[in-house]
Parts: sequence; C-alpha cells; structure tokens
Amino acid sequence: MPKVAIITDSNSGITQQEAKSLGIRVIPMPFMIDGEEYLEDITLTQEQFYEKLVGEANVCTSQPSIGFVNSVWEEELQEADEVVYIPMSSGLSNSCQSALVSAEAMYEGKVYVVNNQRISVTQRQSTLDAKKLADKGYSGKEIKEILERDKFNSDIYIMLDTLYYLKKGGRITPAAAALGGLLKLKPILTIKGEKLDKFRMRNRDVEAAKEIMMNACIQTIEGPLKELDGKTDNVYLEVAYSGVDKTQAIDFAKKIEERFGREVYIAPLSLSVSCHIGTGALAMAVTKATKELED
Repeated sequence: MPKVAIITDSNSGITQQEAKSLGIRVIPMPFMIDGEEYLEDITLTQEQFYEKLVGEANVCTSQPSIGFVNSVWEEELQEADEVVYIPMSSGLSNSCQSALVSAEAMYEGKVYVVNNQRISVTQRQSTLDAKKLADKGYSGKEIKEILERDKFNSDIYIMLDTLYYLKKGGRITPAAAALGGLLKLKPILTIKGEKLDKFRMRNRDVEAAKEIMMNACIQTIEGPLKELDGKTDNVYLEVAYSGVDKTQAIDFAKKIEERFGREVYIAPLSLSVSCHIGTGALAMAVTKATKELED
C-alpha cells in the first residue's frame, strides 16, 4: 500500500509540538503585524497575537507562499509516496485554490489537496481522520474523496464578545456595531461550508447564546446528520475560544457534556478567524464521524 503523508496548516489548531506526536506536518500561517511577517506557533504565540491585536497593532491575515508549501510537499515526498494536504476552507482564503492549481500542474498523482471547506476544530478533525485513513491503507486519492464527501457534515457556531473587529474589517457597518455595543448584544455567527456568516444577531445574554448554540447543534445532529445513517451517537463535539483565558470555554464544555452525555474537545479558535472577530469569542462545533473509521 502507498505511504501517505498528511499535511495541514495551523488554522487546524494543531500545534507544531502536537503535529510531531501525531506524525503529521503543519504549515504555519503567516500574519502581517505592523508591516512585519510572523509565523503562527513559530515566531508568533497565541499570547503575542492577542497582545498585539488588543493593543491596536495593524494585524492582517496572510497566506503561505505556494513556493514554501511546495517545498514542504517535496520534503514529505522524499519518504512518502503521496501527500494529502488539508488547508483552511477555500471560502475563507485563496491558499486552498493556489494549492489546488499547483498540485494539478506539478504534482499530479502525488499530491492531493482537500477542499472540504473546514477550519479550526473541524479542520483538525479532518486531519486526524486523514491520518487514521492513511494508517488503514487508504490512498491519497481515496482520502481526498472521503473528506470532500463529508465536507458539509459539520457545523460551527461562534458567539462574539464584541462587534468591534467585524466593523474594523468592514464586515458590518459602524452604525450596526455601535447599536450592538449599546444593546450589549452577543451575536452568533456560523461557519458551514464556504464562509463566515450571521446566524442569530440579537442575543442579549451569554447564557442564552450558549443555549442557542447547543440547540442549533442538537438540530444538526437530529436532522441532517441523522439522515446520513440513522445514528445520532457518532458525532464529535468541540468547543473553541479566542483569547488567552479558557475559563469560559471549560465551563461551556462541562455544560455541553452534561446536556449531551459526551466528551467535549476544547481548543483555541484559529488565529485567522480570531483576527476578524477579536477576543472573548466562544464557539461550539459538531462533526459527524467518518463512516470508514467507525468500529
């Protein structure tokens, strides 16, 4: 069977240290901060990122150069027969499209770029699944097909603490941001497929917003995910957060575990997402298990 190397980017939330223990590679996402380039988890820690973001530095997301991405592929191909590369959602960055073009032009039959439109904890789950599939003997082509088949079998809901960063990025009007601040709203966004979009914008209470996110995940589990195979117990539940304080995330995870009777994975939100929504955000995600990996 072919030896398949698994590569993702740091939008998955997988750290460089964790990647080594998992036997995968993580390409660090670059950020431009006051005109200087930093690499996530290489020259930029979570703490440094939020210190600069809150400190009004000019923080912008970027994408790894395709030359650098190619060099990582080539390193892995020295020992592996094929590479599966799982970048962040194509709807949130051009990096996926650049990788797809390069793989087709220069690495056909060797590099398989997965466009399954995930990010953060759901992208992480795709990467873990890809590694398990590779270990079970699936080819790069088969892994790509499975992950892209399942791309819509997950939802993420994100409660914002502030509308300031959406206003700063031009994603909402200053008037809407000011109104939200005056009313102390806790808007909820969703990521399903290609883009970050509004879900419920007029939530006045944190606890109420948590209930809305949990109920939305229940509807997903009992609805479209159950329709796939008639099961509701083969899902992963995840909590993600922005900022350096994970206290609220831990409390939310406990609440979810009590409601769903399942273990919850907790991780920081992707810095690429956090750059647009700021600190204090709290998210819940649900992902259907890949049927090829079920016992």
